Parts: sequence; C-alpha cells; structure tokens
Amino acid sequence: MSAVAEVPVPPHSAASAGWQQRLATLDRGARMRLGAAALLLLGVLAAAFFYGRQPDYRVLFSGLNDKDGGAIVAQLTTMNVPYKYTEGGGAIMVPAERVHDVRLRLATQGLPKGSVTGFELMETNRFGVTQFQERLNFQRGLEGELTRSIQALASVQSARVHLALPQQNGFFREQQKPSASVLLALYPGRVLDRAQLAGIVHLVASSVPELAPSAVSVLDDTGKLLSQSPDGAGGNGVDAQQLAYVQQIEQQYTRRILDLLEPVVGKSNVKAQVTAEVDFSQTESTTEQHRPNLAPDASAVRSQQVVESGGLQGAQPPTGVPGAVSNQPPQNSTAPINGANPQPTAANAQQQPGAQGQGRRESITNYEVDKTTRVTRGGMGAIKRVNAAVVVNYQSVSETPGKAPTSKALSPEQVEQMTALVRETIGYNKERGDSVNLMNAPFLVDEVVSTELPLWRQPEVVELARSLGWPVGISLAVALLLLGLVRPALKARPHADLAAAKLQGGQLSAVASEELERPALAAPVQPQDLQPTAEQLRLEDARRLARDNPVAVATIIKTWVNGE
Repeated sequence: MSAVAEVPVPPHSAASAGWQQRLATLDRGARMRLGAAALLLLGVLAAAFFYGRQPDYRVLFSGLNDKDGGAIVAQLTTMNVPYKYTEGGGAIMVPAERVHDVRLRLATQGLPKGSVTGFELMETNRFGVTQFQERLNFQRGLEGELTRSIQALASVQSARVHLALPQQNGFFREQQKPSASVLLALYPGRVLDRAQLAGIVHLVASSVPELAPSAVSVLDDTGKLLSQSPDGAGGNGVDAQQLAYVQQIEQQYTRRILDLLEPVVGKSNVKAQVTAEVDFSQTESTTEQHRPNLAPDASAVRSQQVVESGGLQGAQPPTGVPGAVSNQPPQNSTAPINGANPQPTAANAQQQPGAQGQGRRESITNYEVDKTTRVTRGGMGAIKRVNAAVVVNYQSVSETPGKAPTSKALSPEQVEQMTALVRETIGYNKERGDSVNLMNAPFLVDEVVSTELPLWRQPEVVELARSLGWPVGISLAVALLLLGLVRPALKARPHADLAAAKLQGGQLSAVASEELERPALAAPVQPQDLQPTAEQLRLEDARRLARDNPVAVATIIKTWVNGE
C-alpha cells in the first residue's frame, strides 16, 4: 500500500544553486574525499610540470683527473651551468643543449689541461732558474709533447715517454748518445702491427737530436718488449711477416678449393683446410770451374816476352895507350830496314877479317787460364710442401617426388674426380711430397635453438615503454583520482538535488511497504472511522516535519534511494 502526501513549499530552481550550496549539501566524508582528490591532482600536475622542465643531461668530459675535474667544476659554478656526476664520478654531465657551448668556453681557458704537460712548462719560468732546471723543464716538456703525439693514435689509451739526454761536453770522443723508452697501454682488444711500432720508434727518434732508432725501446703495459733492435732481427725468433705470408698462402689455397667444389656440392656441404710448409732460409753458393789446357791458337795470350842477344867472335879488344888515338868512335853501322839480318859485305869483311857472328834468343808467353765462377743465391719463401684435407657432405637425393630427400654417399668415381680437381687446384707435385686427402662423410647439423626475445623484453619495446611510461602513468593517476574520489563525491549531489526539487515542487511521495526497515503509511481512513488512528497521527507528524524541515526529509529520501 502507498500513500502520497502533498506538502506546499515555495518553488525555486535547484540549478541556480552555486558551488557553495552544492558543497554544503555534501556530508563530511564526501568533502574530505573531494579535497584529497584535488590535492593529489595538483601534486600530479606539479610533478609532471617539473619533470617536463628537467633538462636532458649529456656527458661533458669523462676520464678526468682530480685536478682537471676540480677546475672544470669551479668554472661551471662560475658560469651558472648546472652539472651532475655519473655513478662513480667518472664523468661530468651538463644539459644537452649546452654541451658544445660549455666545451668551447672551457677550451678558451685551457681546460681540461690533462695530466700530461708539454712545452707550456717553459712559459712559467721564474727568475733565478738555474741551467739544470732549464734543461730538466725542457726534457719534461719534450716528454710530454711526445706522449701527447703517441696518445693521438687510435689504439693507444695512455703512454709514457722517458728520455735519457746526457749532458754534452767539449770532448767529442767522450760524448754519449741519448736513448728513450716508451710505455704503452692499449685499449682492450687492440694491437699494434710492425708498421705502427716502427712509426712510434721513428717519431721518438726524429724528435730527439742524435737519437738512433735502435736506442728506442717500446714496451706494453704487461712488460713485453714490442720493438726489436736491428741486431736481433736476424735471430731465431719467429717473424710476424713470415707467419702472415704462410697464412695468406694457406687461405688462398683453401679459397680456391671452396670456389671449385661449392658449385658442385653446395656452399655448406664442403670444408677444406690447407697446410703449407714454406722455406724462409736464404742460401748462397759460389762455384769455380777450370777447363783443360787448350791449343795455343785457341788460347788467349795474357803476356809475351822475347829476349835476343848477339856478339862477334874473334874481335880484338882495344889496345895501346889510352888517348885520342885509341879512343876513336866506331864506324857508321849499316843496319838494314825492317830488322832484316845484314849481309856481310866485302868492305866489312875486309875491315874485320876473320869475324864470325853468334846470337841468343829467349821467348816467354803467358796464356789466360780458363775459369768459370758461378754464384747461386736461393730465394726466400719457397714452398716446400702442401697438404690439403677436404671433407664433403653426403648428397641429398629425393627418390620419390613429394617425399623428404635422403642423404646418400658419393660414388668412388665422384670422390676420385673431386680429388683430381683439388690436386690440380693446389698445384700438386709428387716429387715435392704434396698430399691431398678427400673424405666423404655426413655432416651433423646442430639444432638451432630459437633465442628470440619476447615482445616485452625487446629493446625497442623497452625504449618505447620508457618514453611513454611517464605520460601514461600521469594519465592513469589522474583517471584513478577522478573515478575513485571525485566521481563518488559528485555522484551524491544529484540525488540530493532531486529530493530537494521534489519537495520544492509541492509533492512528497512516501512509499510505505511491509518491510520492517522502511516506515509504512496507514491505509486511507474510512468515513466510518471518526477517531484518528496511530498511523494517521504518524502521517501527520511526517507532513509537519516536511513543512518545518524539508532538508532533513530530503536527506532521508536520499538515504532510501542509495539503499544505505
């Protein structure tokens, strides 16, 4: 059963009520929730604002010593540049948009100076410096400049240079030669080849007067001597260039075998290894040969000597007293032309009666000795022996179309043909002792385990989540505040407005039910009932309450509607 009671109230619009009236109608718990939501929302907005204004820091300098780090921090404080340190203090970071500007401004002030000092030591000479101190500063400056030059190499992490510069005197024979030592610390995984080591040695030797390259020692951070003196170059040590030459020959032969067999059996179905023995010894031999004596006409004459002597037998020696009579000049000789033997004439015969000629002739002839001298010098890097090992996989054969292929061994004829091809490829020489071994065997294929990262662990997804995490988190926090605190507080207001509108409109509906929790209204009074009943008295009290205190009645109805 239900009954409707009409309560006259002054009509006015509930929509015209302001925020103060709406807040006044809320209970204390709703007001507290609404205030907490407003404070949290302001806090989230403030955090988002400050986070958005926070600059992105980048590395300004790293690996600085304490002295340079302190000087740079002092200059950054003077320039009002914000900075911070990385974990461990290994680097100084400044806002990304000011990195290049700060670097240029610090460079104008000579920062960072670095732990290595060069010839700038000579710029701060004090008055009264002795000659020994000047020499020492010059040596330190030269060492610093050489250290900077060596550290400019890509593979060198740090370096130290020690120079031994003896003091020269006026005696030329007693002068000592300078020497140098270089200590290198390389980056992990980096090495220096022979050309780079030679460059470092010549760099140091060319920077110091009278310094020979053989007097420069280069060591690494493990204490191993990297440079070799010219005296030890011909020792029994293994030459890196010789090893590189052998590896180059082996790789060349291996590449030839693979290029020849891969088109036949497949790229991943053949493996080859070649071992080469190379002779790097250098020999020199000299041979001298003498042929038998030849005939005089066929031989070359080196020298010839002919001695002839002659005289007259029976000639009388000069007699008489020495003087003008006995000392007479000889008669004019009559020598024939072209050296022909003179024939005695009658006059001569008369002048020298009884004279008879007698002569002596000696001839010495020296011939060239036939000799052949041959010098043979063996070349370095001659190949002594080549060994080749080749493994070929079984061939895949599909006997029936549509079925998976099966592995099948090669026939002996195919193996022999491939072996002959390999022999021709490497230049097989039986007299040299070369060997070629080709084997046909099935290859074991390892199952590749998929190491694909899940989507949530991929670097791209992680980076995207980091970039979007803060905005999405702020949005979710604002949504939770609105749905959890603001919405329930605002949701209670329309029900109160509806109850007030019904009271102000002139009608108050009261529904009486048989439930014990709800107040029930009595049935309509019959005409025969002259005395008011208890239900009628309660209904009259309710009407009076509605007229006197409509707000309380509206609150009661609100609690009924909310089911509280």
